[in-house]
Amino acid sequence: MAQVDSKIESMYQEVLKRNPGETEFHQAVLEVLECLGPVVAKHPEYLERKIIERICEPERQIIFRVPWQDDKGTVHINRGFRVEFNSSLGPYKGGLRFHPSVYLGIIKFLGFEQIFKNSLTGLPIGGGKGGSDFDPKGKSDDEVMRFCQSFMTELYRHLGEHTDVPAGDIGVGGREIGYMFGQYKRITNRYEPGVLTGKGLTWGGSLVRTEATGYGATFFVNEMLKARKDSFDGKICTVSGSGNVAIYTIEKIHQLGGKCVACSDSNGVIYDEKGLDLDLIKQLKEVERRRIEDYVKTHKHAKYIAKGNIWEIPCQVAMPSATQNEINGKDAATLVKNGCIAVGEGANMPTTPEGVKVFLEAKIAYGPGKAANAGGVATSALEMQQNAGRDSWTFEYTEKKLEDIMINIHSNCFETAAEYGAPGNYVLGANICGFIKVANAMVAHGLI
Repeated sequence: MAQVDSKIESMYQEVLKRNPGETEFHQAVLEVLECLGPVVAKHPEYLERKIIERICEPERQIIFRVPWQDDKGTVHINRGFRVEFNSSLGPYKGGLRFHPSVYLGIIKFLGFEQIFKNSLTGLPIGGGKGGSDFDPKGKSDDEVMRFCQSFMTELYRHLGEHTDVPAGDIGVGGREIGYMFGQYKRITNRYEPGVLTGKGLTWGGSLVRTEATGYGATFFVNEMLKARKDSFDGKICTVSGSGNVAIYTIEKIHQLGGKCVACSDSNGVIYDEKGLDLDLIKQLKEVERRRIEDYVKTHKHAKYIAKGNIWEIPCQVAMPSATQNEINGKDAATLVKNGCIAVGEGANMPTTPEGVKVFLEAKIAYGPGKAANAGGVATSALEMQQNAGRDSWTFEYTEKKLEDIMINIHSNCFETAAEYGAPGNYVLGANICGFIKVANAMVAHGLI
């Protein structure tokens, strides 16, 4: 705890005491608190008004039972969560994750990150997160529908366009959002498109939402490279994962002149030194829902490494886009040793504290998730704007707004880091910039 300011250390110890066993949440809180020493020195009113203690405690935590029936008639019970963390800047905004690893600590870590990520976008949205330990993999459409309907039967009472607006996350795509929206409409007798984002394009969704997180992370890394008088042109890149974030990160890197040579899923890694065939990956993952290993059936020259470590493949730009804590200290050291000059986090907290330390000490361009992957929630907020105005924007117009938001996030993080004596440190810049905006709103709203 030597890195945490003495005034803040006791606050972190209280977080550990009040939230036992929630290791991911502890990690997310510590990353922010480590940066706040100079902030509270400059703004003592934050200590006087207990802003840090209040921001670490969710405004509301909802846990509920989700019973559903499979195609054989067997009844299953899952657990549902929604953590409405902070509404100082606007209605709670954050995704729903359906994955067996989900428990309260994961949702709280994601919700806590979401507060500052949403703040950085400059848009009027607060922070929240939700989900369930339900696993949609291997389930039929009817089973997924029955689960989503049961999940929304409880959650609907906590939602609203001015209250809480969920989106998708791991395991929750357009199919799941559609089933949940249908159940919300059925229960409430209201067609309220602003209550969920990530909707289908024919019923209130936004163009670019599918691409947004991947595109946004790539835009952010492009800005980091520009700040170093560099670009994606000719860069060898690796992108972990093969879901939405990874696919559209690869797409935008290719558009900006880079070459992605590797991606992955939970079973292994594909390495194609000629450059990944994005159309084939989209066919496998988005259309046929197959494993990434089937890539080599079409491209015999490519290599599939079962249970492989993508970070051992040399690259100049690494884009972790799968899940939390996928890059440890050893992986980070390997990346740096192999010539990596930039890392952009498309996933939430994909690098362990040991890995972050390696990147910062090597002084590579390192974009933390709360800044680099804010494009998804930013475009969700743009979807909310279109819903509120009964409007629909073109792909080009929406993508340009996304790019402008990511450029602005980069500028704010870059300038804040320099202001607080750590030029080029986007971790400090993102945490301080995101925190101050929320803290000032909390001060203005009084003791609530």
